[in-house]
Amino acid sequence: MRNQQSIQETDLPKKMEVRSIKNGIIFCTIVALLFILYCGLPKEIQFSYFSYSRSSGTVTILIWYWPFSNTLTLKGNVCLDLYKIPNCTLVDQRSLFPSAHVVVFHNRELIQGSQQLPIELPRPQGQRWAWMSLESPAHNGNLKKFANIFNMTISYRRDADVTIPYGELLPLETESNLVEDSHINKTSLVCWVVSNYRNHHRRSQVYKELSATDPVKVYGRWNKMPLSSEDLLTTISRCYFYLAFENSLAKDYVTEKLWHNAYKGGAVPVVLGPPISDYKAVAPEHSFIHVDEFSSVRELGKYLQRLAEDRKRYEEYFNWKKHWKVKVRGDWRESLCKICLQYNSLPQHKVYSDLEAWDKKGYRP
Repeated sequence: MRNQQSIQETDLPKKMEVRSIKNGIIFCTIVALLFILYCGLPKEIQFSYFSYSRSSGTVTILIWYWPFSNTLTLKGNVCLDLYKIPNCTLVDQRSLFPSAHVVVFHNRELIQGSQQLPIELPRPQGQRWAWMSLESPAHNGNLKKFANIFNMTISYRRDADVTIPYGELLPLETESNLVEDSHINKTSLVCWVVSNYRNHHRRSQVYKELSATDPVKVYGRWNKMPLSSEDLLTTISRCYFYLAFENSLAKDYVTEKLWHNAYKGGAVPVVLGPPISDYKAVAPEHSFIHVDEFSSVRELGKYLQRLAEDRKRYEEYFNWKKHWKVKVRGDWRESLCKICLQYNSLPQHKVYSDLEAWDKKGYRP
């Protein structure tokens, strides 16, 4: 009797082990069958399911590297706390690559070779790679090697998947009938701040022709008269007109030269860049003077002289301030948080087969 009981007790662990093995085999078989069934589904269904499972809840944006090595803190809920954008998480730990919904790559470092795309890593299905640049096509380098890699563009362009303009208009909470007297302390007719001066640039040619008839006060490293950030707007405020000339003529390329220097500085901007229609799409009505509106630079110069002498007509260029205020672009975190606002509305299967062609659309070398 004792021997039989001992045998039964000895066999009990073996039976439990066999049962565990059987359960494990059954579990693995079920998982394998589900995997086979999933893989047998059309790719579109797989992708849709994966996208749904990843898009429900918080969207995670992975910054693969910081633009220009300008590292910013990501402590706390940055998008919600700073920009009131919910369900959006910014991270910069590369170990989180498998769980990121979007991975962002800044173009400058890629074309310079200081950073590389992680093409050796298994890319999670449904994960979107975003190409980001605020430079004009003239400075974006050769993008042919990036064909069929990126799913999203982040740019100043209005037709980008995520648009991050250099500036934008915000309505005043309370409209004002008062506009500051723009004639106060004006000592120069035209001024220009320039550091990157190239003779072949159209803006350089226009400047030469304009300065032949109108006095142009030039600041910046090119003229060995650099301005500190503290002195910039104060200096511009003493000018009737500011040359908001872009260094490249490209679609929607309207930079801080208009939004910050001219509008914030309190001078009427004379603009040169994309077509006038691009300016009208984003800038206040009757707030700027486009070089292309005139048959010649000489005619432009005559118009500026007459306008500066006509206080009433000159002040009309500031009437927009009764209704609008200018917001200039914030830091990179704000730009990246905006991805979450567009994430669920963007096409799931989009791939840029020719990023170079997209970038150069509307570019005039």
